[in-house]
Amino acid sequence: MAVWDLLKESISQYTGLSPAAFFTILALMFVTYKVVSGMFVAANDYTAVKREKEFVLREPVQMGDVTEVELRAYDGADPNKPLLMAIKGQIYDVSRSRMFYGPGGPYAIFAGRDASRALALMSFDPKDLTGNIEGLSASELEALQDWEYKFMEKYVKVGQIVEEKTIEPKETGVEGQSTKHDEDESTM
Repeated sequence: MAVWDLLKESISQYTGLSPAAFFTILALMFVTYKVVSGMFVAANDYTAVKREKEFVLREPVQMGDVTEVELRAYDGADPNKPLLMAIKGQIYDVSRSRMFYGPGGPYAIFAGRDASRALALMSFDPKDLTGNIEGLSASELEALQDWEYKFMEKYVKVGQIVEEKTIEPKETGVEGQSTKHDEDESTM
């Protein structure tokens, strides 16, 4: 009991509180700590969540000729596809800047598009998300050229936009003759 008496006396002397008040406050502080810390993710859980959401940066894949409609599929909505953007018909892989051009990023509206006009005009208006640069002033064309130089320097060019993909004629095996299969396809 000498230890308990010494503890009660020390608590009263150093804190000015009764032992009952001191232990009540101590218990409330502990409960408050547990409640507040329970609101946050544990450090180990946080790293697992972060790793799960982390985008794996892959080597850029050459896309070749791509139509504007096909380019839209590379807007970052699918994390398994590269993040692409075009300037003046030239397509660049901007995956390494996913935090800017990916979903939720400040420039996400440009992803999967030819954003030439929007960049030249410094515009976020959806009607300006086009490769049409007709009617731009000399200073706007200069601004676009600056953007193009930045993209050429920072990102890998992976293709170009084409109006429509051309389909190569099938080999028939005999020059000048077509097969029944080719004729059936042409009537569809």
